[in-house]
Amino acid sequence: MAKDKCPECKQGAPEWMNTYGDMVTLLMCFFVLLFAFSSIDAQKFEAVMISFQGSAGVLEGGKSLSEAPMVFDAMPESQTSSEQVVEQNKLEALKEKVEDYINKNQMQAQVDVQLEDYGLIIRFKDNVLFDSGSAVIRSESYDILTFLGGLLNSEEFVKEQIRVEGHTDNVPIRTAIYPTNWELSTNRATNVVKFFIENAEMVPVRLSASGYGEYHPIATNDSQEGRAANRRVDIVVVKTVNTDQNAESQGGQ
Repeated sequence: MAKDKCPECKQGAPEWMNTYGDMVTLLMCFFVLLFAFSSIDAQKFEAVMISFQGSAGVLEGGKSLSEAPMVFDAMPESQTSSEQVVEQNKLEALKEKVEDYINKNQMQAQVDVQLEDYGLIIRFKDNVLFDSGSAVIRSESYDILTFLGGLLNSEEFVKEQIRVEGHTDNVPIRTAIYPTNWELSTNRATNVVKFFIENAEMVPVRLSASGYGEYHPIATNDSQEGRAANRRVDIVVVKTVNTDQNAESQGGQ
């Protein structure tokens, strides 16, 4: 009696392994993309991509991720996050000190303090620092500028960068000294910087002056109240961690 023949065995891997391998590969690609898009750090993304160039974990001696500290230790993110927290706390402390002075001297209607993403704004409203059409600092404002200069030059805040911004409304000015609002706003900002250097002995490299004229309004110029709000001088204590945001002036905010 003849024995039944065994069915012929197919060579290679079972067919189900093709589907399984495709699924695992797609899952790996999915999580790699999630990892890549979760961070804007170009160095980390590059390190991840390098780890998959010929060594995606399926070759002998290969590895699925680079062992570079940039990936596992997340050093740039950790350091940046820590620096951001320290700087945020420092600016919050500075804001409290300035607000205490403003409240004690009843200057709430004249000076405003705002903590924004790009830094701390100390805003002098309307004609607090200057008379209309003038860039000469009023003597009545010497005290608060001297206080700010001493505070910003103290050991706690001596490394902070300071930007002084001059702003006007859209009413034209045509004088021999100030042909346009550009000259007026720039000269006002420059004179505040000079005051800090000459009276508070601040290092000039920390300071910058910008004049924006009428082109960064914070209110409408169609009303008297709006024009008064736009006439201002902003002393900005600039954040140094968020370099992308600090690269551009935020005078219109």
